Amino acid sequence: MQVKDIMSEPVTIDKSERLGHALDQMEKNDLRRLLVTNRDKLGGIITMRQIARVLGTRKSLGMPASSLHVASATMDAVIKVLPDMDVKNAIVLLQKTGVLVAMDGEKILGWIRPREILAAVNVSSTATAADAMRVPLTCNPNDRLVHARRMMLDRSVGRLPVVESGRLVGIISEQDVARSLRAFRDLNDTASKQYARIYNILVSDVMTHEVRFVYTDTPLAEVKKIILTENRGGLPVLNRREEVVGMITRRSVLDYLARTG
Repeated sequence: MQVKDIMSEPVTIDKSERLGHALDQMEKNDLRRLLVTNRDKLGGIITMRQIARVLGTRKSLGMPASSLHVASATMDAVIKVLPDMDVKNAIVLLQKTGVLVAMDGEKILGWIRPREILAAVNVSSTATAADAMRVPLTCNPNDRLVHARRMMLDRSVGRLPVVESGRLVGIISEQDVARSLRAFRDLNDTASKQYARIYNILVSDVMTHEVRFVYTDTPLAEVKKIILTENRGGLPVLNRREEVVGMITRRSVLDYLARTG
C-alpha cells in the first residue's frame, strides 16, 4: 500500500489570513491543523497547539485574535513525501510529526495524518487499549487554564483528563484553550486587563464534562473505531476501579503499529 492510496485532500489557508479565520476553518472542518499556503505554494502548517501558544503569549496581549495573522503561528517544518512512498515508511515518519504532505514538484497532492493511517491499517484482534496507551498527564478542575496550557505545550499533548478525588470529571483540549483565549482577547481590553481575565480562568470553566473513555481491556480495534467514527483525538483509559491510568491517542496507536508492524 502506498501513500497515494490513503492520502486525503487537505484544507488550506493563506498565510495572510487572520488567526481567527484559521480557528473558524478548523472548527468548521473538525480539524486540528491546516496547511498554510503562500501564493498557492506550500508555506508550512498551522495547528491548534500553535494557535493556543500564540494567543497565550504576553507579547501579543491587548491584541484581538482578529488582528493576528496566520503567519504568526505557522510552522515551516513540513515533511514532504512522494505519493509512491510505502505506508509502512509513512508510519515511521509520522512518529516525528503530525502530518505528511504528498507532493509532485511544487503541487500539493494530499496529506497523510494518523487518521488516514488508522483507517487503512488493521490492528491485532488480541490487542487492547492498555497495549497502546500512554502514561496520562492530568489536571484538576481548580487548576488555572494557563497552567493546563503550559502543560500541553511543554509535553506536546493535545488534551488532559481532568481528575478530582481520583475520579475522571472532564477533559480539556488545546481547542478548548484556543477558543477560550480567543474569546477573552476579542473583548478588546487593555493588555493588563486581558492578562488578569485570562489568568483567572479555571479549567472547570472551559472543560468538557461529558467524557468519552475506554477501559484498559477494551479491544484496540474498538478503540480505533471510536476514534475514527467520532473523530476523537484521544480517549482517557480507566481501569475497572474507574481510575485514570492512561491516555490513548491517534499518535499512541500509531506508535503501537510501528512497534508491532
